[in-house]
Amino acid sequence: MLNKVPDVTLFFWVIKVLATTVGETAADYLNTTLGLGLNGTSVVMSALLAVALVIQFRFRRYVPSAYWLAVVLISVVGTLITDNLTDNVGISLVTTTTLFAGCLTATFAVWFAVERTLSIHSILTSRREGFYWLTILFTFALGTAAGDLTAERLDVGYWRSAVLFGAVIGLVTFAHRAFGLPPVPAFWAAYVLTRPLGASIGDYLSQAPADGGLGIGTTGTSAIFLATILTLVTYLSITRRDEIAAEAV
Repeated sequence: MLNKVPDVTLFFWVIKVLATTVGETAADYLNTTLGLGLNGTSVVMSALLAVALVIQFRFRRYVPSAYWLAVVLISVVGTLITDNLTDNVGISLVTTTTLFAGCLTATFAVWFAVERTLSIHSILTSRREGFYWLTILFTFALGTAAGDLTAERLDVGYWRSAVLFGAVIGLVTFAHRAFGLPPVPAFWAAYVLTRPLGASIGDYLSQAPADGGLGIGTTGTSAIFLATILTLVTYLSITRRDEIAAEAV
């Protein structure tokens, strides 16, 4: 098969942040506004994610619509996993952050032991794709826990958390370009950090002013970001600007 994931361009990072924001606001919308509850939302979104991943795995090359649909849904499910552990089971955010950091580290270790690479430029087999999506799931769960820990437990606030995580992403980028931080760890570090960045942005836009937000609401925030994602994915589907060339693999 051809490479199953997009190239890491500006479009990639913009859509990724938008998807993480939707993961936060859509989960809150289904849980609270529609009244599905945490358990009902988890069941519905997990089922939709399973269908999306089946579609994604059936393709033999990168298809923007299938790939980004899976990312949006896995961002919601990753959020719900953390929310279930903290709200339903009563596990602290410190523990969930540590737990998912360990799960992510273990996934990287097994992935590298089996495939001898963690590069996203060579997702050419179903096994590598399986490792890739499992890693994505843990990055979203970890990012949710870390973001909630910073914004709520440590009382940093939503917009300050966004600035904080944006600054850390900037440091990772600087370390990569100025000091030669290898691209693979730089990519995955930024990928993890964009989750709490997007979640903080989503909470800041959607939450009531009394809670430190702008009061747009989960419905309006989700609609705006989903429409933007749809526009960008349509553009990439037409132009194919983010496909990884065969010679680059």
